[in-house]
Amino acid sequence: MKKSKKKQNQLFKNFAIFLLVFIFIASVFSMYDSAVNEKPQEIGINQLVEHINNEEVKNIEIENSKLLTTLNDDSIFVIFKEPNQSLTELLSNFSVEANKMSRIEMKVKQDSTSTVWLTSLLPFLIPFLFIGLFIWFMMRQAQGANNRAMSFGQSSAKMINQDTKNKTTFKDVAGSHEAKEELSEIVDFLKNPRKFLSMGAKIPKGVLLLGSPGTGKTLMARAVAGEAKVPYFHISGSEFVEMFVGVGASRVRDLFKKAKKAAPAIVFVDEIDAVGRQRGSGLGGSHDEREQTLNQILTEMDGFETDTNVIVIAATNRPDVLDPALLRPGRFDRQVVIDLPDIKERNAILEVHAKNKPFDSDAKLKTIAQRTPGFSGADLANLLNEAAILAAKQNRKKITMDDLINSIEKVMLGPERKSHVLSEKEKKITAYHEAGHALVAHMLPDADPVHKVSIISRGRAAGYTMKLPLEDKNLHNRREFIDELAVLLAGHVTEKEVFGDVTTGASSDLRKATQLAKQLITQYGMSEKLGPRTFGEGEGMVFLGKELHERRDYSEKTAEAIDNEVSNFIHEASKTAKEIITKHKNYLDKISDELLVKETLEKEEFEALFKTQ
Repeated sequence: MKKSKKKQNQLFKNFAIFLLVFIFIASVFSMYDSAVNEKPQEIGINQLVEHINNEEVKNIEIENSKLLTTLNDDSIFVIFKEPNQSLTELLSNFSVEANKMSRIEMKVKQDSTSTVWLTSLLPFLIPFLFIGLFIWFMMRQAQGANNRAMSFGQSSAKMINQDTKNKTTFKDVAGSHEAKEELSEIVDFLKNPRKFLSMGAKIPKGVLLLGSPGTGKTLMARAVAGEAKVPYFHISGSEFVEMFVGVGASRVRDLFKKAKKAAPAIVFVDEIDAVGRQRGSGLGGSHDEREQTLNQILTEMDGFETDTNVIVIAATNRPDVLDPALLRPGRFDRQVVIDLPDIKERNAILEVHAKNKPFDSDAKLKTIAQRTPGFSGADLANLLNEAAILAAKQNRKKITMDDLINSIEKVMLGPERKSHVLSEKEKKITAYHEAGHALVAHMLPDADPVHKVSIISRGRAAGYTMKLPLEDKNLHNRREFIDELAVLLAGHVTEKEVFGDVTTGASSDLRKATQLAKQLITQYGMSEKLGPRTFGEGEGMVFLGKELHERRDYSEKTAEAIDNEVSNFIHEASKTAKEIITKHKNYLDKISDELLVKETLEKEEFEALFKTQ
């Protein structure tokens, strides 16, 4: 708001200046034009003699060769004579009476040739002078208001002074205890460098923060600067490179020059993979702009200057595409991984974001932390924001537990599609489809427990079955994957068993099941027939960042064996799901009937169906 007001004031100021300049130039031209129009009429000597003889001349002003004559009626005429000829001599040749000449007032004006020259030249010079001033003013304005056009080689890094009251510290960052411990050493080094230098230790040149999107890499870098109380320069990797060749390298030099002046300081480069991708890819040749920028970063981080007190912190979620020279010690000495939060960290993050929000007594953040495995810090912040919006939308003063639960589903699956009305037949098919997923998940020992079953459309799904693990897992065994395959295929199998036909509703489940089966064989080595080895190597295009194709390190015969093994996994999982659905058909009918009535079953309601016969 302040920037827009400042721009408006600047625009008004420029307009006022332009208007004044225009009025001044117009007035100069008007004065010159009026001076030209008021120029005295030129007459001959004969007419002057006639006026004198008729006693009509009031006075004559003599200026070198010019005679400015004023008549009794105040009309003015000009007469020109020879420069060296006197007026008396001139008039005597025309027989003018002496007594009549004596009645005329004579004035002799000093020679002002230089003044005449200047006054005649000024009207022509003034417009050019003002045009020159106008051009100079415009160039100054262009440099001041849009200095990027005149100095595009300068860095656009934003400097944040951490002496302010609203600085970010480690207290504002919930979770990530290991990352905090690693970075606290950097803070200690910036605060007390002599303690480390006395032991012969060198200041780390750079720290690379690795982690999934939304895990808090930028927040962590800001907290390091806040703890160390040093200047903090923030820039995105994409801001270095533009259309002009060499601009990126120039901006890197300018950024480090500013940082060295403010040292000790921290330079934070967000999304460094934009300029730090592996060199020699063949795209753009050896003089590619990104490569020049990367070369300059490498030189600045570990060049000939070894005594600079500047630490570079960079963040990326694609460390696999970075150039090896960027990752070596001396450039990025440390790589700090910021993982997705576990249940305790999720609870702490929720408490941080819940500080300025009013909650009802039934709202339990610990329960929400249990229901959100795999959520990042940004996801949890969005979850609480959606819950607050939902409560405000319904004109409530506090956020309830129902708001929090609904916001989880909205973040995971999308908003409710109330306009997506199913027919009675489609509703029944969806109920049996979701009941099949829920039943098989409940009966298999290594599948995640069911927390909710619903036939309300959300996002692209006609219904959904929410399964959540009892605890956070870092390792998964083969039995868990086999049971997960059976759960994924349960909806498709149920439709076939109950209705004798299948629908397109199972397409997403089939795609996930096929991908999981292939991963079991080619990545995890969990196939008994093909043995404990991996197949294929994904080639990530360093510029596109996508696995566009797979480099095969196996034969066509092995490829056929992989396809057969994928089919075997799918077939066995379908067989398992079919056995459970056939054996417990009464529970399947009971679940689907409840869904058709209530549309949604929570965990307690779902488990209660298996306790009653």
